Amino acid sequence: MAERKLLILFGSQTGTAQDTAERIGREAKRRHFQCRVEALDSYEVANLINELLVVFVCATTGQGDPPDNMKIFWRFLFRKNLPPSSLCQLDYAVLGLGDSSYPKFNFVAKKLHKRVLQLGGNPLLPVALGDDQHDLGPDAVVDPWLLALWDKILALYPLPPGLEIISPDVRLPPKYTLHYLAEDSPHPDGGLLQPTAPRTVPSELHPFPAQMVSNQRVTAESHFQDVRLIEFDVAASGITFNAGDVVMIQPQNCLEDVQQFCQLLRLDPDRRFVLKPTEPGTSLPALLPQPCTIRYLVTHYLDISCVPRRSFFELLSYFSTNELEREKLQEFSSAQGQEELYSYCNRPRRTTLEALWDFPHTTCAIPPDYLLDLIPRIRPRAFSIASSMLAHPDRIQILMAVVRYKTRLSKPRHGLCSTWLASLNPEQGDVRVPLWVKKGGMKFPADPDTPVIMIGPGTGVAPFRAAIQERVAQGHRGNCLFFGCRQKSKDFYCQAEWEELVTKGFLTLFTAFSRDQEEKVYVQHRIRENRRLVWELLSSGSAHVYLAG
Repeated sequence: MAERKLLILFGSQTGTAQDTAERIGREAKRRHFQCRVEALDSYEVANLINELLVVFVCATTGQGDPPDNMKIFWRFLFRKNLPPSSLCQLDYAVLGLGDSSYPKFNFVAKKLHKRVLQLGGNPLLPVALGDDQHDLGPDAVVDPWLLALWDKILALYPLPPGLEIISPDVRLPPKYTLHYLAEDSPHPDGGLLQPTAPRTVPSELHPFPAQMVSNQRVTAESHFQDVRLIEFDVAASGITFNAGDVVMIQPQNCLEDVQQFCQLLRLDPDRRFVLKPTEPGTSLPALLPQPCTIRYLVTHYLDISCVPRRSFFELLSYFSTNELEREKLQEFSSAQGQEELYSYCNRPRRTTLEALWDFPHTTCAIPPDYLLDLIPRIRPRAFSIASSMLAHPDRIQILMAVVRYKTRLSKPRHGLCSTWLASLNPEQGDVRVPLWVKKGGMKFPADPDTPVIMIGPGTGVAPFRAAIQERVAQGHRGNCLFFGCRQKSKDFYCQAEWEELVTKGFLTLFTAFSRDQEEKVYVQHRIRENRRLVWELLSSGSAHVYLAG
């Protein structure tokens, strides 16, 4: 009898594709498959020729681009020299997650399905195109597609004699178990985030603990929005970047939330533990030290402020000792309950921590072993770099709006990363922030004679500040900036800097202050007013146009 092995590979940007891949993994375990779930770039892609059964789950980002954790795989798969029969023994299925409001809807999934077919793969089903725009989200497509997929797979790989599908009423074992250490076991030395001599260029797995040098509010105190210009020292990090690149920052939960979470779950924040995988071959989470404290796990790893997904409520329902709570949790995790879940969670942006408050009987019964299955890890946040190394060597600056807004919940919503960064005060001691740099989507022309038209309202001006600093340092003069904000006196970022460059002849600046007069004026009005200049730059100067929001 053929070996019942299933490989699930995902490409995920925000965590939705990973969440879906893990759901398929759980369904595979209930059907007694040996199953591995891996990010596409963690998988040794050359082994694909030996696989017999693979499910791909992939998101599409930006303008039809693959997610960051499948870029290496993507380049390999589209190599011209792969023989057309490379994957002839592979049975496969592709599940795409996208958003139909973008022109290249589910482009990556469609292209992947077609390419594996070209290489000889045998598709079990047509590609599934999950759509964020659907009233019930991607699950509207995913749920029926998975039912069809299991029919196909079980026809090829029937259940071994004497085995039944494990009932949905039975809780699966956790991915890891937490082994608490005795109170008196020796402690590893020092803090957990110490600057070490950089081994490699900083990356997600090895972020650089950059020192925050300054954290300055650049909007008037009377202005409704708090915007910061923050500077980091990256000397000796090995980091280099160009205008248009992006800095990734790994945020952490605030102390108050961490304390609440530990109280709700009756966890001792100072307890130390080591993680052991339940199944051999499962790798440990890369960003958790071993041994680790509960406080470190909750502060730096578990995303307790994210809006919980359907899978969270499904797993939570297994721990519930209270009938009312269990019924509600089961409703939220059913296909029929998705509209209700959307109103409870997504619309008001309710956090995981707040959801746990609403299910107190269940929450205090959560076994710590399941924490890593229940709550996803904190994702890094991306910021356009707002400075150039030519103007500010060894420094990275960002222009950041602190995210704060109201929903129907009484407590205002706060952005995790921006609220944390805004709270840090470098004047009160050594403040460190884990970061690394990623190539951005904008490339500025190398030819000094090519003019550049930049349209950057609000904090969208950040990458253009980097570009203008870089181009001025290189002596390039053809810089034209359209900047827009509400009021000249309240949120005109970097005003003095722009005015000095205008005086020196390096910059042509057009501003639109929407609320400074009776009728609202935006950047598009200024572009229309200056259409002759814009057309001249485009037609005879071959200008490049950039837009950032």
